[in-house]
Amino acid sequence: MATTKTATVTFRIDPAVKEALRTAATREHRSIANMVEVLIRDYCDKNNISIEEGETVAGLPPSRGRKGK
Repeated sequence: MATTKTATVTFRIDPAVKEALRTAATREHRSIANMVEVLIRDYCDKNNISIEEGETVAGLPPSRGRKGK
């Protein structure tokens, strides 16, 4: 399976917001990092913000990492 190159993002959030994020991720059977990515992608989709997809290690089209898509 090909993997995409990733970047690290570090930020601080309110502990209650982090716990809500953890709960959402658990309900969706996702990691916290993947849940953040899905939320950002959904926001961008709804607000007509394009995301330039990177290349994968094997040169295959990148996956969006969305469950069921």
